[in-house]
Amino acid sequence: MPQTGVPHPATDLAPNLALPWVLRLRYGMVAGEASIIIATAYIFHLDFPVLWTLIPLLVILASNLVLARIRHVSARFPDETLGTAFVLDTLALTVILGLTGGPVNPFSLLYLVQITLSVVVLHKIWTWVLGILAAICFGLLFFLHLPLAALQSHHVEQGLSPHFVGMWIAFVTAASLISFFTGKVSDALRHREREVLDLQEQVAKHERLASLVTLAAGAAHELGTPLSTIAVVAKELERYAPHLSSGNDVREDAKLIRSEVERCRLILERMSVQGGEPIGETPRAVHMRDLFIQVLTQFPESQRILLKIDLRDEALAAVLPRQATAQSLAALIQNALDANLDQRPIVITAMGTDAGLLISIRDQGHGMPDKVLRRIAEPFFTTKEPGKGMGLGTFLVRSFAERLGGRVQFDSVFGQGTTVTVELPFQSKRPNVHAAI
Repeated sequence: MPQTGVPHPATDLAPNLALPWVLRLRYGMVAGEASIIIATAYIFHLDFPVLWTLIPLLVILASNLVLARIRHVSARFPDETLGTAFVLDTLALTVILGLTGGPVNPFSLLYLVQITLSVVVLHKIWTWVLGILAAICFGLLFFLHLPLAALQSHHVEQGLSPHFVGMWIAFVTAASLISFFTGKVSDALRHREREVLDLQEQVAKHERLASLVTLAAGAAHELGTPLSTIAVVAKELERYAPHLSSGNDVREDAKLIRSEVERCRLILERMSVQGGEPIGETPRAVHMRDLFIQVLTQFPESQRILLKIDLRDEALAAVLPRQATAQSLAALIQNALDANLDQRPIVITAMGTDAGLLISIRDQGHGMPDKVLRRIAEPFFTTKEPGKGMGLGTFLVRSFAERLGGRVQFDSVFGQGTTVTVELPFQSKRPNVHAAI
């Protein structure tokens, strides 16, 4: 069954990328050929019908204006349109050569330009069409042409005859046009290929995120029941503790069990879809001061005193999913606290820019070497000791920011500290963003 909706690379991509350069090339060819025709007639005093020779160039110029118009009114540029233009160029060149000496005209080498361009930007069928057409046209010139005496023969004693000079100029012109144009088109194609690869990387990243969210939600669901059972048993143990000889110790142990169960529940909630951003949570206006208060409440007092908030504008606000944004910032702050071995202040700055909301978290910890910095946002990559992190925090924060239309940047100097900069638009680009932090 034939595939539909998938554009053929040679049919859609190449002609659209090549069209601007084709237009410039044809304008240049018209100007160059007109200059050569006039110079040949009035400087070298060769006898041929100048006016009739210039008419094909006017036809090419008119067709170029039509192509430019089509480019402005249509987003797609099919092979047939560009192929027809190359056919017209080949026929126009045949008329010009026929009026200026026929096959002995050294500029017959320009037939190769259209053939080469078709190889780069059109389907191979058009290359064969242009190749056969050029061969037929060049063959007809042997029988249908106006001879020029200066191009009929040349002898050694003549030195640099017009034929020799013309052959050299034609060779340089054809080689330059082919090299220049194919280079430009190749650069455009490589640039588009890089864009496609970047898009594929983004899709792969979102697929990994979706898999992680599904895994985390499943784990949260499966572990929720046994944790609830443990909490109930700990509560019962705490109730019967006064009847035991070592009741106080048992009660304290039961309280500890319950607190650790609650901690596990909060961690699982943060891992789940509902914890990262509940389904249906709509971005709404959030004041940065209120958001930071919510973030700070997630840390104990011993860590909270190290966090210094620098809010440049007290009225600063943005339209964001509040819960997910708070947990994203909390994850980054927790990383800063883990790296802050000397208990130095961690500065959290928020300010508005022309691009949107800018939040930076700067610690004075041990920093990161370049090899760690390059991998910092990879899933399951962590420098923490086993059991203290899964390596998902920065990956999920970056994915969350990118889904909102923002970005996260990490700057670190080994031995001096790390600065994490989060850029978010004032207005969230996506009404529903599913992320797990």
